[in-house]
Formats: sequence, C-alpha cells, structure tokens
Amino acid sequence: MNFLAHAFLSGDDPEVLFGNFVADSIKGKMIKKYNGAMLLGVHLHRAIDAFTDQHPIVLRSVNRLRPEFLRFSPVIVDVYYDHFLAANWANYSSQDLTAFSVEVYRVLLRNFSKLPPRSKRMLPWMMAQNWLTGYANLTDLNRSFTMMSRRVSFESRMEYAVDFLKLHYADFEQDFQLFFPDLIKESEQVLQQLSAEK
Repeated sequence: MNFLAHAFLSGDDPEVLFGNFVADSIKGKMIKKYNGAMLLGVHLHRAIDAFTDQHPIVLRSVNRLRPEFLRFSPVIVDVYYDHFLAANWANYSSQDLTAFSVEVYRVLLRNFSKLPPRSKRMLPWMMAQNWLTGYANLTDLNRSFTMMSRRVSFESRMEYAVDFLKLHYADFEQDFQLFFPDLIKESEQVLQQLSAEK
C-alpha cells in the first residue's frame, strides 16, 4: 500500500502515523532512534506490507500488470489502490479527505526534526502537490507516476500506468474492494497485538 492507505490504517495515534510514514526510509540501525508508538508505527507499516504482498487478490492485480510493467507492477498496484481509497474515501471514513490530509501533514511537520533525510526531502513535495488528496483524480495520479518514472535510472514505463488503469479500471477497482476490508481487519489486529506488547 502507498502513503494514503498507510496513514488511514494508522488509527488515531499521531505517533503511530509518524512511524508508519517514515518506515520505508528507516534502514538498519536507524530504527534505534525511534521508540514507543513511533516504533509501533514502523512495525505496523512492515506488517501491512507483508500482508499485502502475499494476498492472493493483490497478486492477481500485480499479475495483470506484469507483462507490461515487469518488476514495477507491485509498486503500481500500491498507487492504484491508494487511488481507489481516495476516490471512494466516504465509504471508509466519516472524515473529509482534505481534512484528513491536512492533519497528516500537520503531524509530519510537528515532527519534522525526527524525519529521516529521505522523508525530509520528500515531505515538501508531498505537501505542495497534495499527494494524499490528489490520488483521487487521474490527472494527479498520472503526474505521480510520471515523477516516479523519472526517478528510476532505467525504463519503467510507469508514465503509462494510468493509461493501463483506464483500460482495466473495473477489474482493479473490484480487486481493491475485495482486498481492502481484509487489510483493515489485519491492521486493526496488528495494532492491538503490538500495543499489548509495548
């Protein structure tokens, strides 16, 4: 899953949200800088990724993309699923998506000094282009994929990911709708378990 889903699945604790956001930027001994709910958020992020990567419905989405996008297919599915979460936000949250996004940015800004270097570089772009809300529309989604494509050193074809999504929109949307309730349940269980172990 990508940024929006990870934020949504963090629950109500801002420190869990922070840890969940920075998890991909934490390598090796860097994890020792975090403790308490922030560390819980890191572990939650990794549990979400592990559950997602082996789920049969997600694998079906990935395999639909693989002939065209090869090893970038899982990355593209993560972003597709954030699109469907954003586009159908009212089905999953009573809070307005814009208000939710603003609160996420506030949490990250309040803890800016604790962000890993990679996250510090990314956050201003994320806020300026409002990635979390922008996932809902295909124009912003296309911009995200184009930026991702430019950051890799060899051809990924991610700049064509939205074109592929348009051709198979109903199939990917159905996959998301079947998968996401499973992920919500798993995330809630992991949070409860990690909280009990603190």
